Amino acid sequence: MITRRQFGGYAAAFGAAAISGCASAQGRAAGAFDLGDLERRTFDWFWDTGNPANGLVPDRWPTKSFSSIAAVGFGLTAYPIGAERGWISRAQARGRTLATLRFFANAPMGPEPAGRTGHKGFFYHFIDMENGRRFETTELSSIDTTLLLGGVLFAAQYFDRPDADEAEIRRLATRLNDAVDWRWMLGGGGPFISMGWNPEKGFITSQWDRYNEATLLYLLALGSPTFPVHPRIWGRYSRNFDLSWGDVWGPKHIQFPPLFGHQYSHVWVDFKGIADPWLRRKGIDLFENSRRATVAQRNYAIANPRRWRGYDANVWGLTACDGPGDFRRNIGGRGREFFSYSARGPGDRDDGTLAPTAAAGSIAFAPEIVLPALAAMQARYGAAIYGRYGFFDSFNPTLADPALAPLIREGAIVPGVAWVDDDILGIDQGPIVAMIANYRDGLIWRRMRGSAPVVAGLRKAGFAGGWLG
Repeated sequence: MITRRQFGGYAAAFGAAAISGCASAQGRAAGAFDLGDLERRTFDWFWDTGNPANGLVPDRWPTKSFSSIAAVGFGLTAYPIGAERGWISRAQARGRTLATLRFFANAPMGPEPAGRTGHKGFFYHFIDMENGRRFETTELSSIDTTLLLGGVLFAAQYFDRPDADEAEIRRLATRLNDAVDWRWMLGGGGPFISMGWNPEKGFITSQWDRYNEATLLYLLALGSPTFPVHPRIWGRYSRNFDLSWGDVWGPKHIQFPPLFGHQYSHVWVDFKGIADPWLRRKGIDLFENSRRATVAQRNYAIANPRRWRGYDANVWGLTACDGPGDFRRNIGGRGREFFSYSARGPGDRDDGTLAPTAAAGSIAFAPEIVLPALAAMQARYGAAIYGRYGFFDSFNPTLADPALAPLIREGAIVPGVAWVDDDILGIDQGPIVAMIANYRDGLIWRRMRGSAPVVAGLRKAGFAGGWLG
């Protein structure tokens, strides 16, 4: 395990060799990229860092952290990928999955502020890696529960054999999905689903009322067999897409600056060729929308209005990720502001920090620009940003001067190259391994077409066409 202190020493020693020697060090030409290698390394992160006793996956590594329930959902999605590729056996994938579902199915639930893992079928955003109890005062998260359920429902579709363990996986998955009280999460009247709840203050006043990563949330809430919300909620939600419809940096699409909002729901739902009434009026589907959002990010990097170092046609990608810290500095005659962990997008808290997951998680939408981007990032920065578990979470080429090191709060500066995060985040690893799998053979999409809650949600939202018939 590389500690922050060890990483800093490594970075200083590595120096400018990241540029001059990286292509040969990686054993491939600058114009090529081994997608299978990235898929395998990213899968290994989930397999190696997860707790085999209860299936919990850390929020980040190597920094010791709590578990993120969203990262657990991505882990549940990764295990069948590993089995299909032959990296682990089906029995191993089944065992880790069963341990995970048994933990959540038997976890203590209730409104008490401590000693609980969740309430009303929802789970706390962050939980202890060992005992699974609520971490400090974190919220009961509607979106992170959704991402957990994405993995749970995929497991139910993948493990379809009649033996006792796989049958138990399906039973537990159904039990977990059915327990989620979506009506309660309307927060006493809505009109939209709340972002969460905590025992100390009640419901979070912010609601899921705009286009973002909440698409799957509403589909599961509509398709719930036990606590479904009324179908009219989708009409209210989709009408607000108009508020985000625009053509900044590319063709018209529903805009949301960070790319994770265009990726997360697509991990488990194949939106290509299906549309609801709002989308049909626009002549677009959500797959095409995410493709346009991906192209817009590349266009933004080419224009590079803030003149950040390193941005170009083949190095781009803004999303939620780690950053170097919260500080201001004059660099090259320009006043600059930098941030720690934050959502980033074109014109939205863009501080020069790039996240490889932004491009890699969009590979199924626009492989013609994503593959060259991954190749260019690896060729240009090499082992400074690519290691045992694939890409580190983020890097910032503008911060290459070691004299800036005292300002840095996370990661380290590789002199003459970039600031590089020293952590890997589960919610950023997830879209990489999952969307590579969807790009290669549609593994997750094909299975999830048989998920009754997802299909029911799509139909209640008015989706039709394509594979829905």
